[in-house]
Amino acid sequence: MTAMGQDDIRQIAEGHGADLFGIAPVERFSGAPAGFHPADVYDKTRSVIVFAKRIPPESLYAQSCVPYTHSNTMAMQEVDRMTFLISLDLQSLGIAAVVIPTDDPYEYWDEEHTTGRAIISLRHAAQLAGLGVIGRNNLVVNERYGNMIQIGALLSDREIEPSPPADYRTCPDSCRICIDTCPAGALDGTTVRQWLCRPLSVYRNEKGYILKKCYRCRKNCPLVAGIRRKG
Repeated sequence: MTAMGQDDIRQIAEGHGADLFGIAPVERFSGAPAGFHPADVYDKTRSVIVFAKRIPPESLYAQSCVPYTHSNTMAMQEVDRMTFLISLDLQSLGIAAVVIPTDDPYEYWDEEHTTGRAIISLRHAAQLAGLGVIGRNNLVVNERYGNMIQIGALLSDREIEPSPPADYRTCPDSCRICIDTCPAGALDGTTVRQWLCRPLSVYRNEKGYILKKCYRCRKNCPLVAGIRRKG
């Protein structure tokens, strides 16, 4: 199958509001855990189309957690809407594309450790498609928008011209701000211990609303607003 250009697909994604866009060939996912490889979800996958929407950053600095919770929720809803519409436009071009949710639902759940896992890792998909680099806080950091992005993806049966990986570093070797300021001690620089993180990041108040009471790993990161290169 001949690889096709990505410009038309990029225009579709950007037309629906994507701020970032990239393509990762399925071969880049060789390190994915068994059961969570794109081909485990859709065995015809040849390319993973990845895009992202930026999240308004100032809500991080409100004294109430409600503005950030709302902004984060709206970003997830917007990316899911974009994913759905992009898939329809691609279908009209004869390009099959399987929708991947930006958050839930997912199938894997470890009740003992209150740990969930999406059907594919969108963080790793974004890194493999060149949208950014995963930092010690386990968030994707983009050069322009920092860690304030929400990621979406589609699995396609077409070979599409791939995007180059990001050519910048994120976390300085000596930086441990996210690890040291996490009140639950949930970060180790490689992963997030969800059973420690969830009580604060997915908090249900007396009214029944789900609030994100803690997001220090995002807020305190020196790269929250992007990477400022010297020179």
